[in-house]
Order: sequence, then C-alpha cells, then structure tokens
Amino acid sequence: MQLAHLQPLYDRPGPWASVYFDTSHPDESAAEEQERAAREASRRLQGQGADQATCRAVCDRLAALPPGAGPAGWAVFATAGEVVLDTPLLTPPPMSEPPCWSALPHVGRLLELTGEDPSCLVAYIDRTGADIELRDARGGDRVGSVEGRQWPVHRTATADWSERHFQLKTENTWEQNAALIADELGACRQETGADLLVLAGDPRERRAVHERLPKELRSAAVETSRGGRAPGSAPHGSHAARLLDQEVDDARARYAQERGEEALERFQAGRMPSGGRVEAAEGVPALVDAAREHRIGSLLIRPDGPDLYREVWVGTEPDQLALRRTDVQYLGDTQPSPARADDALIRSAVATGAEALTVAPAEAEPNGDDIPVGGLGALLRWPYGGGTG
Repeated sequence: MQLAHLQPLYDRPGPWASVYFDTSHPDESAAEEQERAAREASRRLQGQGADQATCRAVCDRLAALPPGAGPAGWAVFATAGEVVLDTPLLTPPPMSEPPCWSALPHVGRLLELTGEDPSCLVAYIDRTGADIELRDARGGDRVGSVEGRQWPVHRTATADWSERHFQLKTENTWEQNAALIADELGACRQETGADLLVLAGDPRERRAVHERLPKELRSAAVETSRGGRAPGSAPHGSHAARLLDQEVDDARARYAQERGEEALERFQAGRMPSGGRVEAAEGVPALVDAAREHRIGSLLIRPDGPDLYREVWVGTEPDQLALRRTDVQYLGDTQPSPARADDALIRSAVATGAEALTVAPAEAEPNGDDIPVGGLGALLRWPYGGGTG
C-alpha cells in the first residue's frame, strides 16, 4: 500500500485520538446504538487524557457516520479538536481494538482492515479516443480524456482502388489515435502513480493501445470485453457496469496478491547474506536503524506479530526513533514519547515515500514459518553489510 494519504497525520504534532469504529450491524436500533458507542469512545479517550475538544470532535464524527450502509467500519484520527482523517474499512474492527490517545496516530491496524488498495486506471476506448478514470477503494474519478482524429474511422467493403486507399487512411487514423491514447495513459500513470491499468471498449483499438503503451505500463495492463465508451454501453448501476466493476476489482485483488507474494519471496531471499550484503531486515532493532537511515523501501507487517506492540521512543521528527529514551534525546529531541513499533515505523515510511505491505499470518503460511520474525520486516533500498540484527 502506498502511504501518501496518511501524510496529513504527520503534518501536526499531536497527540492523537485514534478510533476504529464498527458500522457493520444495521438494524432498527443501529443509529441509537451507534450514538451510544460514539459517546463511550469519547469517554474512554478522555480517560486516557484526551482534551475535551478532541473528544467532542470524535464523538460527533462517529455519531454522524451512516450505520450499516457501505463500509464495514471507519478509522477516525483527530487532534487539537479536529478530525484530520477518516477512512472506510473493508473489514469490521475487532472488539479488542480500543480507542487510543497516543503520541503518534495508531495506523498499524489500518493496513490490515483496509486491505491492499492498488489504484487502477480504467480506459474506456473507441476508435476516436478514450475517457480515463482512476479507481481505488474510495471510488473513481475522471482523470483524463483523449480526442483523436475523427475522420476517417470506418472502413468500406468494396474492392475499388479509391476505396482501398480510403481503408488505408482509416487504418492510419486508428493507429494514430491508438498512439495518442497510449501516450495519454502513460502521462496519467506518471501523474497519478496508478498501479495497474484496465483497457475496456473496442477490441481492435484496445489491443492497438495495449501494444503502444510504455513498457512498464504494458506489463501492468489487462483488457476486458466489459464496458465501452459509447453512451449507454454500461450505464451506472446496470448489469454491464456491475460486471465491469467486478473485473476491475478482481484485477486489483490479483495485483495486490501478486505484489504481496513477490515481496515475501524477495524478503526470504534478501534476508540471507549474499557476498556479505543483506537486502532485507527484520526485528525491531534492525528496522529502527534502517528507518533512521531512510533505507526502508517496503515495510512488511504481519498482523499477528508480537513486535508490532513493542514500545519504542520517538521524537517530533520521523527519523527521531530509538529503542531507548536516552537515544532519542541524543538524536535531538529532549522530550521523547513512547509509541508502538508499527506506528513509529509507518511514520518513517510515510516520510521517506516507502510502501507498506501486509503479509499473511504465520499459521496461514504453508510451512508455518515466522516470517518476518516478530511480524515486522523490510525490503531495503540498498543492501548493507552484516547480519539482519
């Protein structure tokens, strides 16, 4: 998962209220029960030392969430009397996840409950152009369009020389429009950082577009026969639109699974020294060192790992992170605070543009291995000498 959407949580000093709230049980008394749960969350935050303004902001936002409609739950993060971020959850939060008032926002649970969320460009293509939207778990937004040459775009069926010449001009138009669409998709990929691409619409033209995509985008593109660019080809809410939505969701799910499996394979290979160099790290001490040196490229988190809860010490800056309080003071912060290891490492990952991936619990692995050890690991941006710590 790319973590840029969490940046607002690190633009303010905190402390932070973090609440994972279940909205998955619709019934006649859902609204009343939700209001009671919102007041209880606020009361528990106040008991941990949260200020009244922040407690009130959290209570109001939780009470206003639509019960039983859409997401299975919400994660709400607030500080200084303001809700800074709320995000829907794909999975209901466990009852054992209490509201939290802490120096850093408690985002470690967020990755598990939202799932991997690859973003996907969907291009609706015909022979005259394309409309492009960006989709993720929060929905879709139009991000681009292409209008190519409009004439000639239809071939004839005669054998006359002039008609054959016309057909060649028509095919040239198709080819030129395909190249324009491919160029625009490459630009949209760069601007949005989308993980994959789904090409929908005219079979011949989408194949031509696929062949002309930049190499790195071509390997991340899939084609579908669902949907199209023509008006009415897949109206919102129709059976055709639902089939296209399902294909897009399936493509995103496959991408996330393949990315997770690839990362775990790279981690297992990288944790073994090669030529005296190590390309992966695991365990809190090694990860703290890697975070301070901005070496984490991909942070791997296993939700059942005991090291997620391990206490570390943090300062106001992302690289002010240490195992002992006195070490943070040495790094330049005279009033460090305790934090969970997963929350501190995710803050460092956000600051350095790293990604975070959730890996399967140990019992879900075929061989039951404890990978990564303690539940926290990383693929490094560059290898280093020595062991994994």
